[in-house]
Amino acid sequence: MANLKSFGACLRESTFQFPRPSRTDNYKRRINVKWRSPQAAVIPNFHLPMRSLEVKNRTSAEDIKALRLITAIKTPYLPDGRFDLEAYDDLVNMQIENGAEGVIVGGTTGEGQLMSWDEHIMLIGHTVNCFGGSVKVIGNTGSNSTREAIHATEQGFAVGMHAALHINPYYGKTSLEGLVSHFDSVLPMGPTIIYNVPSRTGQDIPPRVINTVAQSPNLAGIKECVGNDRIGQYTGNGIVVWSGNDDQCHDARWSHGATGVISVTSNMIPGLMRELMFGGKNPSLNAKLLPLIEWLFQEPNPIGLNTALAQLGVMRPVFRLPYVPLPLAKRVEFVNLVKEIGRENFVGEKDVKVLDDDDFVLVGRY
Repeated sequence: MANLKSFGACLRESTFQFPRPSRTDNYKRRINVKWRSPQAAVIPNFHLPMRSLEVKNRTSAEDIKALRLITAIKTPYLPDGRFDLEAYDDLVNMQIENGAEGVIVGGTTGEGQLMSWDEHIMLIGHTVNCFGGSVKVIGNTGSNSTREAIHATEQGFAVGMHAALHINPYYGKTSLEGLVSHFDSVLPMGPTIIYNVPSRTGQDIPPRVINTVAQSPNLAGIKECVGNDRIGQYTGNGIVVWSGNDDQCHDARWSHGATGVISVTSNMIPGLMRELMFGGKNPSLNAKLLPLIEWLFQEPNPIGLNTALAQLGVMRPVFRLPYVPLPLAKRVEFVNLVKEIGRENFVGEKDVKVLDDDDFVLVGRY
């Protein structure tokens, strides 16, 4: 006890006395220090909170450029409108087993436009975690808001996506210079596919813009829906292009230099679409598939695909509004098309059947 008291006395009598700065000293210190803005405000392409170097499956634009068949994967739903991840996983597995090399997650076909960003990023991360070693996962993180596109793309790469899909700002359209600035804001984050579909955005992305942003090493290529003449123009200049039109993809691939296709139809017949992209010119197979493709796009995508996959029994007949199923007569046509092409060529193992109107569930709140 005496030792402890002695030690306490030593502490009280210690010469370790720290000067207390006066208020005047503090004031002088503050006025003499030059304020510096945060790094993110002054360094271009310094992205917060997710940084593109912190990714699980780092890949290069060259890896993406090599893909021939990419499926714009459908998102199935439960009766209450939530994701049916079991059906989704089965569908992705069937793509992989039948030769698809990449999937677009949350694109137009996957109804990213009906998802919250939380749902969107969750589905990208889920796909990466379950299938990222077997297929390239390309997340649709585009937006008509550059701020949203930057944030979603940061998050997408943080959860491991291999590449991003970016559309030009729709509805609230911008100038050509604005398009360049928009794409330049997201390209530094990682491999990127730019998607040109004027029928949906109301604005074409002209070659002048693509030729400018193509200087970025992260531009993997273009998903082009304008037509094969435009595709030929790009491929002639060494720019990688995927056809965005299933009815034109055979000729795009074999006559206009396209690398491959980003396909909706491959959700249903991945093996035949792979043959169309890998097997050389095959006009007879292309002609055989055209009636199915025409049926699929008679109404805006993904209405036809949702109806078809429900009748094939690979997903529940649940639609998030505003999408509704095709009418009964069209549903009967689909069953006949399946029989003509061969049920064995389609995904799933159940018999195809015509669903009644009452079989479909339409969900507006989810």
